[in-house]
Amino acid sequence: MKKIIGSAADFYRLRVFAIDTTDGLDLEWRDDVLYRRAPSLELDEDQRYEVQAITLDEEERTTPLATFDDPAEAHSWMDEVELELADLTKSDFEDRYFPESET
Repeated sequence: MKKIIGSAADFYRLRVFAIDTTDGLDLEWRDDVLYRRAPSLELDEDQRYEVQAITLDEEERTTPLATFDDPAEAHSWMDEVELELADLTKSDFEDRYFPESET
């Protein structure tokens, strides 16, 4: 990985992203309409919250940093990492939080 000097906050933003892990159908077919959303069920049991780093120059490129069952835990962890995001260089942030396979 190429070493870049500069604040990590100039290159990345963090977000909490909710992931539905249920195996149920997202769409339900009806004869009178092409499709409609399936009735909403309790999603909290099968929902995970992933903290992701978003690359500012390529907003569609995200890197998962951690996954949590509780949204409060995810937001709390993200707040702690955002403090480091402001203090670390881009290279130090990537070394600490990105998987080894990331290039």
